[in-house]
Amino acid sequence: MSIRLLICEDHELVRTGYVTVFDAQPDMEVVGEAADGTAAVDAVARLRPDVVVMDIHLPGPDGIDVTRRITRPGVARPPKVLVVTAFNTDEHVYEALRAGASGFLLKDSPLSELVNGVRTVAHGESLLAPAVTRRLIGRFASRVRPAVAKPDGGALEVLAPQEREVLRLMARGLSNREIAEEMGLGFETVKSYVSSILTKLELRDRVQAVVFAYRVGFAGADD
Repeated sequence: MSIRLLICEDHELVRTGYVTVFDAQPDMEVVGEAADGTAAVDAVARLRPDVVVMDIHLPGPDGIDVTRRITRPGVARPPKVLVVTAFNTDEHVYEALRAGASGFLLKDSPLSELVNGVRTVAHGESLLAPAVTRRLIGRFASRVRPAVAKPDGGALEVLAPQEREVLRLMARGLSNREIAEEMGLGFETVKSYVSSILTKLELRDRVQAVVFAYRVGFAGADD
């Protein structure tokens, strides 16, 4: 089945380029476009896309607010949201991830990365390129107020010691393979730990896990 896409981008030239690239893929279909936040929310409700390619700086409700609305608890079959942003100028990426986005890419990324990014989030995985994640989290994490007083507070008691370490490394931006190397574990073992962490903490994906780690004051404690 084709991945149904909604493109939310206010610059017509960029939006047209995305449509051209995605429609050329054998496993993708652009079902709609939106040039502002109000149109984006309406299009999601009408078209039920699998993935929304989201620009943060939309007129009206911005991309963060739109993401929050279309992925909020209680929404039936919420779409995956892939935020595409200019890293050096956008100070709202962290909030977009916290709002419910499944990942982000830079606007100057090669088109092949954008196409693969859509496939990644469509298949239920989160897109956090480790190198970019480290820079992103380091830049914005100081603005997030911890939800609990201590890193090892009640919010983390459900996790086993190994799972806590995996969560800490996830928040540093390490991929599963890098975590496996760091901890001397097998790749499949790390994948199992990540799945367990998400289940125990009732989180949707890896992005939410990173946000959670910073909110509870756990991430970066030993860095």
